[in-house]
Amino acid sequence: MTRLTHTLSRPARRRGPTYREVGATRTPDALPAGYHHLRHSAVVGHGRAAFEAAGAAVTTWGMHRASGARVRADAARAWPGVHLEVSLGAGPLRLGVPCAVIWTAYEKDRVGFAYGTLTGHPECGEESFVVTLDPDGTVRFTVTAFSRPATWYTRLAGPLVPRLQQAYARHLGRILARLVRT
Repeated sequence: MTRLTHTLSRPARRRGPTYREVGATRTPDALPAGYHHLRHSAVVGHGRAAFEAAGAAVTTWGMHRASGARVRADAARAWPGVHLEVSLGAGPLRLGVPCAVIWTAYEKDRVGFAYGTLTGHPECGEESFVVTLDPDGTVRFTVTAFSRPATWYTRLAGPLVPRLQQAYARHLGRILARLVRT
């Protein structure tokens, strides 16, 4: 195991996801009630090579890292059960959030994964990052999530948190499009 074993407390690893609807982002049209829903889709390229580049960037944490996030994971690629910590910010304002990969898709025209929140995450829910290759060759990146506050400070932030999540999803789409072009 990597350093992440020390980052995630043993109780967090033992308890697993902090929500009951595990895997619900697999069916984006049927997200669970009682959560804020996020859906964002962006065209990031065209053709099989762009699809493969985008899929690799998503499933090897490259997209997250290129966005400015720090990712520490106990595997180089997304697979169910992989634990990771994604952190944003700098110095004492850096916030690290523990997650676990819930499901993956490594298909001919669809690649991606979803991670779910673990104990210590300020939100409760699941988020998926999926790249698809449409029949016309369009490469599309989609973020689907459901979440609700899990801490006093995310409850206090109220409607600001969903706006920040939407902005970050748009940012990831722009980052992925840039990665595909280079």
